[in-house]
Formats: sequence, structure tokens, C-alpha cells
Amino acid sequence: MCAVHESRRKRRLTVAHGRTRPTSRDVAQAAGVSQAAVSLVLGDKWRGRVSETTAERVRQAAQELGYRPNLAARNLRLGHTRTVLLVVPALTTEFFAGVYTGAARVAAESGFGVVLYPSPEGIGPARDPFASAQAALDGVIASSMAADALTPIRGDQLPLVMLDSDPEGSHGAATVNLDIADGIRQATDHLLDLGHHHFLHLAADVPSWTFEIRAQELAAHLADRPGTTVRTARAPLAIDSAVTAAEAALTGPGPRPTAVLCDDDLLAAGTYKAARRLGLRIPDDLSVTGIDDLGLATAIDPELTTVRLDAELFGERGMQALLAVLEGRTPDAGDIPVELVVRGSTAPPPAS
Repeated sequence: MCAVHESRRKRRLTVAHGRTRPTSRDVAQAAGVSQAAVSLVLGDKWRGRVSETTAERVRQAAQELGYRPNLAARNLRLGHTRTVLLVVPALTTEFFAGVYTGAARVAAESGFGVVLYPSPEGIGPARDPFASAQAALDGVIASSMAADALTPIRGDQLPLVMLDSDPEGSHGAATVNLDIADGIRQATDHLLDLGHHHFLHLAADVPSWTFEIRAQELAAHLADRPGTTVRTARAPLAIDSAVTAAEAALTGPGPRPTAVLCDDDLLAAGTYKAARRLGLRIPDDLSVTGIDDLGLATAIDPELTTVRLDAELFGERGMQALLAVLEGRTPDAGDIPVELVVRGSTAPPPAS
């Protein structure tokens, strides 16, 4: 047995029996090279500086010793952690799980990890989840929140990408948005084409830009439609609250709405319950649309006509934008398209 192999074998046995964590020095001694060479090879910076034979010897020694680099120390030296914080208002729907899945997939391809943080304060201000987020993170992605709500987390240091947020109120942060205004137009046009004129907008009672845009677009889209009426009821994003709000709105004075546009599929599910309490059939007496296309949309009967938002693509685009910012590039522009999925909850209004 050659001297190098014998040295490597002895070092491996020493580490194993001593139950110590192998170091780069151990790898260097086992491979018969300098620690600098180990650093170059394991950091994948060896080409043109050490031979292929030496690089292979180092890799084999590291594998046999069970060596793992100290990532925390390396990141501290380099000044980054390759960790991103994804801040969401809550985890009450599967939508934000999809956003996380998409962001984490893109992050992993670039060697980043994503930590999901549901802000206890909802849309903000958000508390710093770490002793100092600025020291523990490379960047922040925040969904459906105002940029100034994130000051306790990022200060003025961490790169920030805002999802589903006002581009004009982002304080210079990059923004990635769904084309939610077009989703409202698609749903409204669908109901108009069916012959509806009297609408109820069951709006999310959440002070957020994305919900403000939905209300503004609906009002603007119906403003030049003679003979149409819109009444608005607001409810928190919870089925029980939606039942109460929808029932009150559907029994209020004036022409009863024949179509309900809901800001969210949860609000649509509450509208279903309110309709049953009032003896109204969906879609014969009342058409209902939602937004999101959650699993709930096909679990209720009839299945819900809703605007599909691709949550995973949303997360992917958010992470891609943050990577661009970190690399000094300009993120891709343009809103993410959305799609109206027509199912059994919409039909022409009753003949009367």
C-alpha cells in the first residue's frame, strides 16, 4: 500500500474512533496536499490551479472521511447566507403554500433556501423574526403587504421583492404582480354575456392594494354599462363572516343581485351557504364567481366559476426577481396572466 493511501486510511480510522468531525486539515493530510488545495477543490475553483489527479484525490479523501464544509463559517466569510425570507400575511389558505413551493423550487436551483414566515400582524407591520434579520438573510420576498410594513425586518439594507403589491408604493423595491384587474374583467364580462345586470361585490375586508384594485376595476368596468347596478358588502376572509355579509346584502332594499362577484373562493363558499339559507338555487337564481381556484372550488356543489391564479408560478417569478436584484440585474417586467375557469356556478339570470 502506498504511503498516501496508508496515511488516508490511518486518518479515517482516527477520525472514526475518536468521533471527531473531520476538518479540511484532515482532508489535506489524507490526500497529501495543502489545505489551500483542499479549499480550491471543494470550493470548485481548482481548474487551472491544481491537476485533475490532485482534485480527484482530494474529493475521494473528503468522501472517505465524511468531511462536510462548515457552511456557516464560509457564509460568514463571504458575507451572505444564501437564505431568503418569504413573508406572507397568513397561512389560512393553500394559495401561500403554492407561492412558497414555487419560490423554494427556483431558490434550490441556485443554492438558496427559503424560510416561510407568516407575519403575526397580517399585512403589517411585521416583526423581525430573528435577532437581526439583516444579519441572517440575503433578501426578502413579501406577498400582499406594503413595503413600509417590512422596515423592522429589512431596514434599508436587505434586497426586497414585493408580490401582489402596489408598484407605486414599493419605495423602489421590485414588484411582481398577477394581472388581477384582467381577472376581474374576465369574470364581469362572463356574467354580462350571460345577461346579468344586478351585481353584488362581496369584497374582502382587508386593507390591501390587491383588494383595492379589484373594487376599482369592477366599478370602472361597469361604469359605462347602462342599466347595471352594483352593491358592495365587505367581509373578513372567513366563510362564516361571508355568510353573514352575503345574506344581509342579498336581502337589502332595491333589486336583488342575480350575480355575486367574490374577492376570494372562501367568500364564494360563504355565499353558497347564505344562498341556501335564503332558499336561492345556484346557479338558477344566483350566479357566483370567486378568485384563486383553490381546491375548495371543485369541492363545493355546483363547482365554482373562478379566476385561476397560478400561485406556484407567482412564487417562481418572485424568486427569479430577487435573484436578479441580488445579481444587479433588472427583473423581468409584466404582470402574470390569470384565467377565468367557467364551471357550474354561473348561468343566465332567472327570467323574471
